[in-house]
Amino acid sequence: MASSHSSSPVPQSNSSDAFFKKEMDATKRFRPVQSLPDVCPKEPTGDPNNLCDSPSLVVDQHRWTIYHSKVNLPAALNDPRLAKRESDFFTKTWGVDFVDTEVTPSFYLPQITKEHFALYQQEITPREKVHERCKNICTPKDTFDRTLLHTYDKSRTDLEQVPKIFMKPDFALEDSLTFNAVLPWSHFSTAGGKGNRDAASSKLLQEKLSHYLDIVEVNIAHQISLRSEAFFHAMTSQHELQDYLRKTSQAVKLLREKISKIDKVMCEGSLRVLRLSLTRNNCIKAYNKLKLMATVHQTQPTVQLLLSTSEFVGALDLIATTQEVLQQELQGIHSFRHLGSQLCELEKLIDKMMIAEFSTYARNDLNRPLEDDCQILEEERLVSLVFGLLKQRKLNFYEIYGDEMIITAKNIIKQCVVNTVSQIEEIDTEVVVKLADQMRMMNFPQWFDLLKNIFSKFTIFLKRIKATLNTIRSVVFLVLDKNQKTRDLEDTLQKNSAKDSTVDTEVAYLTHEGMFISDAFSEGDLPPVAADTTSQRNTSPNSEPCSSDSVSEPECTTDSSSSKEQTSSSVTPGGVEMMIGDDMKLTDLELVRLANNIQELLYNASDICHDRSVKFLMARAKDGFLEKLNSNEFVALSRLMEGFILDTEQICGRKSMSLRGALQSQANRFVNRFHEERKTKLSLLLDNERWKQAEVPAEFQDLVDSVSDGRISLPEKKTAATEERKPTEFLIVEGQKYATVGTVLLLIRIILEYCQCVDNIPSIATDMLTRLSDLLKYFNSRSCQLVLGAGALQVVGLKTITTKNLALSSRCLQLIVHYIPIIRAHFEARLQPKQFSMLRHFDHITKDYHDHIAEISAKLVAIMDSLFDKLLSKYEVKAPVPSACFRNICKQMAKMHEAIYDLLPEEQTQMLFLRINASYKLHLKRQLAHLNVVNDGGPLNGLVTSDVAFYTGNLQALKGLNNLDLNMAEIWEQKR
Repeated sequence: MASSHSSSPVPQSNSSDAFFKKEMDATKRFRPVQSLPDVCPKEPTGDPNNLCDSPSLVVDQHRWTIYHSKVNLPAALNDPRLAKRESDFFTKTWGVDFVDTEVTPSFYLPQITKEHFALYQQEITPREKVHERCKNICTPKDTFDRTLLHTYDKSRTDLEQVPKIFMKPDFALEDSLTFNAVLPWSHFSTAGGKGNRDAASSKLLQEKLSHYLDIVEVNIAHQISLRSEAFFHAMTSQHELQDYLRKTSQAVKLLREKISKIDKVMCEGSLRVLRLSLTRNNCIKAYNKLKLMATVHQTQPTVQLLLSTSEFVGALDLIATTQEVLQQELQGIHSFRHLGSQLCELEKLIDKMMIAEFSTYARNDLNRPLEDDCQILEEERLVSLVFGLLKQRKLNFYEIYGDEMIITAKNIIKQCVVNTVSQIEEIDTEVVVKLADQMRMMNFPQWFDLLKNIFSKFTIFLKRIKATLNTIRSVVFLVLDKNQKTRDLEDTLQKNSAKDSTVDTEVAYLTHEGMFISDAFSEGDLPPVAADTTSQRNTSPNSEPCSSDSVSEPECTTDSSSSKEQTSSSVTPGGVEMMIGDDMKLTDLELVRLANNIQELLYNASDICHDRSVKFLMARAKDGFLEKLNSNEFVALSRLMEGFILDTEQICGRKSMSLRGALQSQANRFVNRFHEERKTKLSLLLDNERWKQAEVPAEFQDLVDSVSDGRISLPEKKTAATEERKPTEFLIVEGQKYATVGTVLLLIRIILEYCQCVDNIPSIATDMLTRLSDLLKYFNSRSCQLVLGAGALQVVGLKTITTKNLALSSRCLQLIVHYIPIIRAHFEARLQPKQFSMLRHFDHITKDYHDHIAEISAKLVAIMDSLFDKLLSKYEVKAPVPSACFRNICKQMAKMHEAIYDLLPEEQTQMLFLRINASYKLHLKRQLAHLNVVNDGGPLNGLVTSDVAFYTGNLQALKGLNNLDLNMAEIWEQKR
């Protein structure tokens, strides 16, 4: 009977082909609609299909379920907006627009069509046919069912006779109420007269209980008979199960013993080691945390100690590190709740202290005695201050140094003047109170020494400023270099990111495979980023104990130099090791701008020194002192100023124009005065010149000789040997004799003074060239007026301008022309290429001088020409021979030769007499034509030939003219 439940003719289906289920594609599987479950889920009955998958009020009480969807049904069904109720249910319940309203299809429910059931129909049709076929084949079991039903009804009727109290699951006779209900005490009473009845009642109760027992036993037997096969199979299996359980129990016991031994031998010790290691790590972390707290607690005293030794960078680094530790590792600790704000206030105080300290340093550095050899005052202190100011982004600190430079420059001049005035006894400081007035009472040597002292002080002053500013700039460049290295490192890390991920994958694989990493990688194969990662663990909030311990070492807080260990090391040019912190968040643009400003400050220092020097010069020049200087004094002053300007340019690397402009202004005034003095002197000399040949002193010959050797400079003072030498008649220049006047000798000296002044003061080369050109032009024009223009007759009182005067003037002009190319080359070597156009003045002067010389030569020829015209116009061809006319002509020619021969070179004398002879031939030819004398060999022709022979003989007899080709045949008319 037990097997009758599984003998249904309907074929059983597995989970894959259940009757009401079908296989669907994964993309077409939807959640089926489920009815609302009971409030309490059903108990499991063993059938997995009967398990309730509805939400539970106990398990799902904290999340939204379908039980939270509560709606007031009357409120949902009644529409108070309608005046009357419609007959239709939907319109009455949900409104008049219910029917016409189009419901938006759900996005989660698919549209079901007949095609969705096609697969199901294909699967169920064969099964339905099999089911119908089985129904026709199987025997009806109606009789068996009726018998079974009748038996079930009879058993149920018999069981209903048994009181319900025996069927309760909590039935227990130990309970007094249950015992009284089953065995009433009334049946056991032994009172008089009722004993027999009670005995009967007890007997009846016993029979009733026996009857109940029989009914139960019959039902049990009936049930056993129905399940006898299963019952006996269960009993048989019970013994086998007990044997299996006993063996299993023994195996489990043996396994537990082995596991216990393994636990004691292999696991217990290792686990204990792990527990102790974890405990030790926790203790180390706690110890390091306490140690870190103790270190942080000592921050303020340590900062005070560092500030007492001016370790501002160390104090700021310690404050920054402490604030970082407070934010990362000690955050939330109650005892340190006010430490952060205190450190911020302390940092602001350090800012003010650094500004004041830098101001004090700048004052001490600039105001110390300028005789000291030390260039940098306390370099380590300066570098520390600069690092601290950069760390706090105080980028305008250089302005403090600039203000101190201005004050110090004023004090330097004032102190030099005071020291110099105190050493001069002629100046009474009680009478003359003002310092400027005291300075104006000095003579040139005293004032010149004072200016030299000021310039030397300023030179040392600028050198110190340069050394200090170079140290500051080196610090700025160190920070800039650190930023660039940091960026390069970041770029390297980014480029190696792919390589790092590959290494991590390999490490994970090796760890998974149970290998040691040290077996797979050697130290050389490890990526370089690993070292950087290890060094940067201290910045992580979850750092290892060793990192915390490294931060909290005692020497890191008690020693003033310990703060430097928290930054990277670098060496300044002065040899001072400083630590550049990673927290200097300055951009490259800011650092470069700061470096440029510091360099500009050095330029400003040079400008300040020049400006103060200009004011000092202008204060002395108020009474025209500088304009009264002679050439040597002004040249010395100019050289001193030029030397100072070059020194400042070499120190600072840039030209300062204020002092150079003042020098140029004074030089222009000096040039004007210099030129006016020389021009006035030349004018006086020319006005007093009698145009006679002068003797040449030895010093002038030496001067000319030095120029011939390539040295254009004035001679030194006369020596005894020079004074013993007698003057010479001629000036020898490169082997040629020059007969000159005294004015020209002095003019040559003046010209050399111009050239030497250009050498001494190169900045006035262009002005000197212009002035010298003007001087040469003046000499040319004035000499022309005096000689050719006969101005000397009225100025000097000469009776007449002789040929000797003309020849001497021409030779003097030739001497000046000889030196013009030398002067031109001298100026050309000292001019800028763009100024070469000014040299054309010398070309114009040379042309003017040659024209003047040519005019003098023409004047000499004109003198003889007028003489020839006068004498030959009266010439008559008659005896005696030679005639008086020709004797007079030869006499005048001899006088002319005598006057010019010693003055002019032989070549010029010959050329001059050739021109005179040509004029003579022209006048003679004209007179012969007038007299009708021809070259016919007649008597007249013979007389003329005799006179001409006399003229030729006398002319060629003159010194230097013996080889002169006179070509006298040209006096005769040529026959046609």
